[in-house]
Amino acid sequence: MPLQAAGTDRFRYDGYELEPARARLTCRYSSGGRQFTERVTFDAGGDWEQPAVDAAARLVFLLAGVSYYKTTAAPVVDLGDLVTTEAERGFLRTFYAEGLGEFAFRNGLDLSGLEVTGPTSAGMASTDRAPAPFEPKADHPLVPFGGGIDSIVTVEHVRAAHPDTSLFVVSRSGDRFDAIEQAAAVTGLPVVRAGREIDPQLLRSAALGFLNGHVPVTGILSAIAVMAAVLGGHDAVVMSNERSASAATVVVDGRPVNHQWSKSLAFESAFRDQLARSLDGGPAYFSLLRACSELWVARRFADLPGYHPAFRSCNRAFTLDRDRRADEWCGTCDKCCFIDLVLAPFVAADALSTVFGGREPLRDAALTDRFRALVGSGPDAKPFECVGDVDECRAAVWLAAARPDRAGTSVLRTLAAEVGAGGIDTNEIDDAPADAGALLQPAGSHHVPDGYRLDLSSVDGPASANDPAPADAPAATA
Repeated sequence: MPLQAAGTDRFRYDGYELEPARARLTCRYSSGGRQFTERVTFDAGGDWEQPAVDAAARLVFLLAGVSYYKTTAAPVVDLGDLVTTEAERGFLRTFYAEGLGEFAFRNGLDLSGLEVTGPTSAGMASTDRAPAPFEPKADHPLVPFGGGIDSIVTVEHVRAAHPDTSLFVVSRSGDRFDAIEQAAAVTGLPVVRAGREIDPQLLRSAALGFLNGHVPVTGILSAIAVMAAVLGGHDAVVMSNERSASAATVVVDGRPVNHQWSKSLAFESAFRDQLARSLDGGPAYFSLLRACSELWVARRFADLPGYHPAFRSCNRAFTLDRDRRADEWCGTCDKCCFIDLVLAPFVAADALSTVFGGREPLRDAALTDRFRALVGSGPDAKPFECVGDVDECRAAVWLAAARPDRAGTSVLRTLAAEVGAGGIDTNEIDDAPADAGALLQPAGSHHVPDGYRLDLSSVDGPASANDPAPADAPAATA
């Protein structure tokens, strides 16, 4: 369908301001006759007068606007008085068009004609913008932490070689998610926090007639993490996005639509480029797990039993309404099903049942169709969730079906028959189908610097961040 504005022809960036006395960034936008204000408060301290803080705040301002743009999906994004380069406008346009791919798909919109307009300085070339100087403390990484298996594995690898590691957590002002806090407490590491206060009008989208849908929130949180890193003098922001985050959720008329686009390598590369144009001296921004499959991550997490009672990746644990927020695994959502499936090859069946409080999804035959969507053996498409791709899910079925303690799991037997894993009779990785074994090895490009390289080649236990990178590890790309 053609791009259709909801009563307006443009979405406007009205400006941002730093409030050092309140340790707060305020961003203002408008569209459809309404004004929107977002505030982000930081507890990192720091010198708010340094140019690097303003440069980082500018990135937050640019990316956070996407949450308010979706209210009208106007055909023009107007940057107001903000002077930008051609490269910045191109990056922002891609962030909107690709990051809102699911939103556009669900609302029947076409964002391919989206325009991003705004002033440029006289004589400014497309790449001309002097980056602000930044001098971080060496070996002082910041790890954005969501309490799931990916960020837990990242933290445990990073801290082994970088003792001065801190977690970074964003939550709504005055609110915290127990599912994050409990896992964070297990780490014992200091937590740097930011409070994001979105405009309350967004919480009334239906009543106000706004368009609604998924936004590339990881991109917004990445920019907030960079600002926190600048305030705290951190030299790296270490993400936990693995390689299947780059895979399309669905392909529509030949165009990939990826629920996880702002977790993808494409976003990571583009954001790194803009970060280099904005700040001179870091912080480095990269995903430690980029070359890893979810299966690789699950195997490492299985060897971290101290986190098993504390972590919770259930969607219902992150509901904004506290009265509806679950304080335990629901055992029925797509995320619960995926986490159960990917851990099943590596965690004893009884132990995994305990993790889910006796509501393990693989033990519930009523959820078979949810699993079929994950492994691609049923009529339903892959869910728009942060889950692994079909190959990873099928490999998990192959490996889990080989475990003697899973012989009586009827859901798993059904899936194994449907994806061709019925002949497996061993739990040895080396004897698993080739596709499963391949997913336990590194593959693809990444941006991990030498000081953070993992021993990705081993599948026999958790690798140490102190271990040297294997000779055949994928090279970091620029």
